Amino acid sequence: MTQFLLVLTLILSGAFRLAAEEVPPSYAKWEKEIAAFEEKDRANPPETGAIVFIGSSSIKRWTTLQQDFPNHRVLNRGFGGSQLGDSVHFADRIVIPYAPRMIVVYAGGNDINFGKTPEEIFAAFQAFVEKVRAKLPDTPIAYISIAGNPKRWAQVEKVKAANALIEGYIGKRPDLKFINVFPRMLGPDGLPIPDIFVADQLHMNAKGYELWTKIVGSYLPPPDR
Repeated sequence: MTQFLLVLTLILSGAFRLAAEEVPPSYAKWEKEIAAFEEKDRANPPETGAIVFIGSSSIKRWTTLQQDFPNHRVLNRGFGGSQLGDSVHFADRIVIPYAPRMIVVYAGGNDINFGKTPEEIFAAFQAFVEKVRAKLPDTPIAYISIAGNPKRWAQVEKVKAANALIEGYIGKRPDLKFINVFPRMLGPDGLPIPDIFVADQLHMNAKGYELWTKIVGSYLPPPDR
């Protein structure tokens, strides 16, 4: 009887563990922010054909996006703290409905910070491309490389590995672009330029976004206004 109970316990514990592993990640924490985008769209529907920027806090905090690209129609759909898989999950709601002229993605740094491997980040980017391509087969997608920063510099080798995987994949696809900001954000010593970051040493200041504007701008399509 004791052996039977032991075997039953092991079976049940294994089943519970397997069930837990199969539970999809929760996206509920972003629902309020995503719903706010949708409410804004209902109140003031954006024109189709804009350049949609999506991703984590470096996109969300790019508050001068329209000012920096005055000759383009741009739409900021960044949500801070998000991972690349979050952009995949919400693409049906905050990317695809806009029928964008181009999509610019920045995410992946938070993935590494939460313990994901470069291979997992690469897989998430592939999933994003596949999801978009299913509805928007001809829309160019540009990926801004994961940037190094002083706060998370200990993770830099994983950053480089993830960037290399994504860059290699993009290099075989004429419909995709790789915007490599990583080397341009380093000083002569090979470390992140300190004065392009705010006090938290993680997010960029105005000088950092000025640098990104120059780099990203060269990859955008011709002005549409």
